[in-house]
Amino acid sequence: MSNIPADLRYTDDHEYVKSTADAAVVIVGITHYAQDQLGDMVFVDLPKVGQKFGAHESFGTVEAVKAVSDLFTPLAGEVVEINTRLNDEPALVNSDPYGDGWMIKMKVDAAAVAGLLDAAAYTAHLASTGH
Repeated sequence: MSNIPADLRYTDDHEYVKSTADAAVVIVGITHYAQDQLGDMVFVDLPKVGQKFGAHESFGTVEAVKAVSDLFTPLAGEVVEINTRLNDEPALVNSDPYGDGWMIKMKVDAAAVAGLLDAAAYTAHLASTGH
């Protein structure tokens, strides 16, 4: 079973959102399930700081041994930081997806975070899709 931390929010596309000390800034990455399905990461393509995205827009890609996959924004917002460590260490997405393997920080509408799936709903989503 995938690791699904209870304190995060999730999307159907297998991205997670982690709150920060600033309610308007969230950390975005892919879930344990997503990295497990993709396999060993070899390259991560992330946006530039300052880029703005609508909800569910592609903000980059991950390239793994098995496949290349788009990354989607869970919420509309502006990129305020990227995880530059992934340039040289893309495998952090595999080894620590909820920690050092985070991808971007976004400034978002803090109220919109509540509209994402909680851990129980994400677990149910995985089960309903046969995962």
